[in-house]
Amino acid sequence: MLSRLFAPKAKVSAHCDLPCGVYDPAQARIEAESVKAVQEKYQANEDPDFRARAITIKEQRAELAKHHVSVLWSDYFKPPHFEKYPQLHTLVNDTLKALSAAKASHDPATGQKALDLIAEIDRIFWETKAA
Repeated sequence: MLSRLFAPKAKVSAHCDLPCGVYDPAQARIEAESVKAVQEKYQANEDPDFRARAITIKEQRAELAKHHVSVLWSDYFKPPHFEKYPQLHTLVNDTLKALSAAKASHDPATGQKALDLIAEIDRIFWETKAA
């Protein structure tokens, strides 16, 4: 009798693990912008100590950007998103590879490529939020 009294009245389900407001591609974009900015500063400075610090910071920011993209892929995007956007798996993979390339490079063009791919993830993300 008590179990029926305290049993749920309605079945509910959530799109994601937490309220959706915690996910946002802006986190990845901000880190990727830092990667590109550090690459530009690296190119403009010949001081070996500065360059060593720049490399460390760039690599840390690239890893954080990869983390944020991976979290979107694994925690936010769900099967209906992948059905509607069949390119999403490839897009995320390409973005992670671009961030790895930017991590390993001093060329700001690699940082820009990662930013361009994150912008496409951002576009899809906001379309899913509007749906």
